[in-house]
Amino acid sequence: MDYTKVEQRGNDTVLVGIKNFDLAQILDCGQCFRWEADEAGYTGIAHGRRLKLRLMDGNLVFVDVSIDEYEALWKDYLDLGRDYGAILQDYSADSSLLAATAFSPGIRVMCQDPWETLITFILSQNSNIPRIKKMVDGLCRRFGEELAAGGYTFPAPEALAHLTPEDLSSIKPGYRAPYIIDAARQVASGYISLDGLKSQSTDDIRKALLRIHGVGPKVADCVLLFGFSRVEVCPMDVWMKRVMSKLYPDGFPEGLMATAGIAQQYLFHYGRNFPEVLE
Repeated sequence: MDYTKVEQRGNDTVLVGIKNFDLAQILDCGQCFRWEADEAGYTGIAHGRRLKLRLMDGNLVFVDVSIDEYEALWKDYLDLGRDYGAILQDYSADSSLLAATAFSPGIRVMCQDPWETLITFILSQNSNIPRIKKMVDGLCRRFGEELAAGGYTFPAPEALAHLTPEDLSSIKPGYRAPYIIDAARQVASGYISLDGLKSQSTDDIRKALLRIHGVGPKVADCVLLFGFSRVEVCPMDVWMKRVMSKLYPDGFPEGLMATAGIAQQYLFHYGRNFPEVLE
């Protein structure tokens, strides 16, 4: 465990003695798109809830969150049940991962809502993080439900299934608009049950996702990793292809395969920040 204990302090839940955890490294590394830094930490919207996170004196604070809510929603969302200390120790035997984890030891691979992950990674194709965030924010403002605490929920499949590409023009998704609508229609109709897929094999989930127009192997694998917590899955974008070509031309060693998706996140972040390593 990467924290000492969980305490309720007033209205807040506090993870005491948090280790291997950095809000910026987790929330700004391209795996999620609804979090923003503020004066004291990060604020974001997930699970239909506006949440404030704070790192204070070595503790992680969930503002206005009960322990029961933390256990039900946020523990898995931030992968806080996984021992990243043990993972970092295992990775230290690999020189490339040793460098990558030294640069960003506080990364964790989140487990987000599969529906939201599917749509945000459809939008992520051939784009950059600021633009993805802008499109996602526009989608939520236009088709989500307003929250009393501020912001908007992520729109349900049913809210998007009846739309036309022209209805999405205000968020400027370009060629991705029909992909969003096809995903919404398949999920809203029950043709693809994202909840039902949770108990299926990784290969079966991938096959189902690939039936959606505009979802290719990279997007499907991102949904598997960040939406279904299949940490053995390693999405391959341009940066990871460079990483693999330069640092692992024969593929990951066998010892990394079980957590290839976690290794990927460290290496992806490292490669983007130090492209000279990949030249």
